[in-house]
Amino acid sequence: MANTTSASLKLTVQATGENSGTWGQITNTNLLILEQAIGGYDAVGVTSGATLTFSNGVLSNGKNQVIKLTGTITSNVDVVIPDSIEKTYIVENATTGAFTVTFKTSSGSGITWSATDKGKKILYSDGTNILEGVTSTGDITTGDITSGAITGSGHIIPGANDTYDLGTSVAVWRNIYTGDLHLSNQLKSEGNIVDGSKGNWTLQEGKNDIFIINNISGEKFKIKLDKV
Repeated sequence: MANTTSASLKLTVQATGENSGTWGQITNTNLLILEQAIGGYDAVGVTSGATLTFSNGVLSNGKNQVIKLTGTITSNVDVVIPDSIEKTYIVENATTGAFTVTFKTSSGSGITWSATDKGKKILYSDGTNILEGVTSTGDITTGDITSGAITGSGHIIPGANDTYDLGTSVAVWRNIYTGDLHLSNQLKSEGNIVDGSKGNWTLQEGKNDIFIINNISGEKFKIKLDKV
C-alpha cells in the first residue's frame, strides 16, 4: 500500500511497511511542517499579488501560521491559497501603497484589507472560502489595559452608573476635544452639593457665544463673555 498525502498540510501519511530506511526522515519532515503550521512565520512579497504554496511532503510558505505581506503595491492585489485547504492564519498587511489586499482561496471568496488598512487579521479557510476568525469579540472582562492610541467605531459606555472616573486627581487628561457637552446628575443618588437639586444641561458653541440649554425646562441662555 502506497503512501498518501493529508488534505490540508500535505503531510506524508506513511503506509504500514513502507519507507524502509527513510521513515525517520519523512517523520521529521512531517514534524517540521506541523511546527510551521502551529507557529511558523514568513514574510511574503505581494507587489503584484502572490499564490502561497502547499507542496506535498515539504515545507511551504502557505503552511505558516503567521504571514506578513510586504512590498509596495500599485494596484489592488490578491493573495491566494489553494482550494480545499483547511487552516488558520494570522496575517499582517505590511504593504505600502493605498490599494486593497484580498486574502482568498483560488475559487472562493476572501477577506479584504481596505486601501488604508495596514493592520492584522485572524483568518481561517474552511476549504472553500477565507473567513475572518474574529469579527466581534462581544463583551470582554479584563483587568487594567496598557495601550497606545485607541480608535473605536462604537460607543464607550461605563459598566455601571456613577461608578467610574475618566482620569484621576493625579493623572489628568491633557485636553478634551468634544462637540456638545452634556451635563446631568439626574442618575446620581444625590443632587449637587450646593442646593441638593438635580439638573440636565447642554453646552453648545455659537460663532460668537457659548450657549447653555436647560434640558428639563427647555430654557436657553448664553454665557456672558468678557474680552481680555
